[in-house]
Amino acid sequence: MIGVGKIKQYSNVLDKPLSKGKQEVSSSAFAFLFSELVQYNQTQVDNIAELERRLEDAGYAVGARVLELLCHRDKGNRRETRLLGILSFVHSTVWKVLFGKVVDSLEKCTEHEDE
Repeated sequence: MIGVGKIKQYSNVLDKPLSKGKQEVSSSAFAFLFSELVQYNQTQVDNIAELERRLEDAGYAVGARVLELLCHRDKGNRRETRLLGILSFVHSTVWKVLFGKVVDSLEKCTEHEDE
């Protein structure tokens, strides 16, 4: 039995709840890490197009992991398949985590049917 003031002990690290607290990284640490990533990739390539591709691949991998983490934390492993639901998730949750604020507006394009 857990009493007042006692902390619940978890037998497995996977049983622990995911922390939802706001976690920030210092700007200087992020800038240093990003600078090292760019410098390393510059030494590995011969032209700008290859550098851009490698940096894009690194960014895509990081973005996919962030999105996967947010989906697990926010939706409880429920995968959204409707376009409006996906846009709402990006509008409120993803954008806020990445940029610190909710998107200003979300509008439907009326010029083209396929947009």
